[in-house]
Amino acid sequence: MAKAELLQPFILKWEGGFADDPLDKGGATNKGITIATFRQFYGKDATVDQLKRITDEQWLHIFKAGYWDRWKADRIANQSVANILVDWLWASGVHGIKIPQRILGVAEDGIVGEKTLAALNAQNPAEFFDKIHAERIKFVEDIVRRNPTQARFIKGWKNRINDIKFTM
Repeated sequence: MAKAELLQPFILKWEGGFADDPLDKGGATNKGITIATFRQFYGKDATVDQLKRITDEQWLHIFKAGYWDRWKADRIANQSVANILVDWLWASGVHGIKIPQRILGVAEDGIVGEKTLAALNAQNPAEFFDKIHAERIKFVEDIVRRNPTQARFIKGWKNRINDIKFTM
């Protein structure tokens, strides 16, 4: 079964420190945690200054509770599959659950339950990983097609997706 601690270094590698790019729809972000996500965990009055000083413990709590556990990734049989799915949820919200659910042929409700996990773990992991990889590339290309101002981010998005490798 997959382990969260094996994905954490990958995410932190791709997430820098504090940024507040006006063209980034996430707004103020630190280590990949947006201010909106930070407020979900630490209260609606949490400030950008508090986000700037996010502790390793706070980051880990958000990563685990908000992303890893939301995919119930401890129950995913293949680490690489867990990595690409949780990273997609991290990067793109509920699309990182609903689109894989569509591929799996289960209800696209954005909630990982027993049917989603059973369908996922019944897949050939290498083939499913390749399908998810292709869908993620298509997803970011579609973002840019719909909103060309986002084109400045696509190279980084694709580099990140391509950096996730499949291993048994």
